[in-house]
Amino acid sequence: MADGTGIASAPWLPTTALPGTLPLLPRPAGPERRTGRSARRGTVDPWLADPYADALRAGHGPLYLRRLTPAAHRDTADGDGDLLTLEIERWCGAADAVDLDVLDRCCGPVLDVGCGPGRLVGALAAMGVRCLGVDVSPAAVALTRRRGGSALRRSVFERLPGEGRWGTVLLMDGNIGIGGDPVALLRRLRAAAAPGSRLLAEASRADVDERLTVRLEDVHGRHGRPFPWARVGTAALLRAAEQAGWAPVEQWQAGGRRFVELRQQTTTPPDGHPAPTGRSTHP
Repeated sequence: MADGTGIASAPWLPTTALPGTLPLLPRPAGPERRTGRSARRGTVDPWLADPYADALRAGHGPLYLRRLTPAAHRDTADGDGDLLTLEIERWCGAADAVDLDVLDRCCGPVLDVGCGPGRLVGALAAMGVRCLGVDVSPAAVALTRRRGGSALRRSVFERLPGEGRWGTVLLMDGNIGIGGDPVALLRRLRAAAAPGSRLLAEASRADVDERLTVRLEDVHGRHGRPFPWARVGTAALLRAAEQAGWAPVEQWQAGGRRFVELRQQTTTPPDGHPAPTGRSTHP
């Protein structure tokens, strides 16, 4: 069943991811299940054990996304795909120099999609820039608020506060992979942002263009259910952006990470003022 975004909907569908864009399964209606581990070794009912939330609260990993084979996706095997390491320690730390350079390009108000534990939202709040983080993980939202930032537990594909008025959208830490369809995600963000807004996205460090099925997994083998994900390098991100109505402004590398600044392909917004151009400063 589709939800109108072009992405198939399901109770476990991740709509904000890495970090905090990682899926958190909702509790089932009625009495809580108490079954714990399933008959398949290592599988944990996600409403009882959430490796991502546990790692965020601890402030460290190891935590991985496991790339699944088709057989594993059908739950017939544990899966033998690659382990993609998640940078929990960096996400839970303070914004570093590379992050701050990205934030210096923001023009408020800022929407941080998949805010995770809130290092970017917290840094923007400290700068006096209006910012809201959205995430599907309650643990991520709680940690963001603890840093002094504003955060809301919500899917990016649901209606958001300030629809059509966000000056900058942040899509960092691999969150371009949310939902497994970068074009659909970028189109959704174009609708949520203000005319002439900018989007700051982090691309994969590798030159890849993958649509994956993955699952969260910790060092003890506890894991959640499979979900769709995407990994795109700079070239693939720019191709997706063009299809979604975003124009490239700049691309750069810093600290081994790759970034792209995009601008809505709007020359004359509805208010009659030209779309902003060039690098911004904080209001």
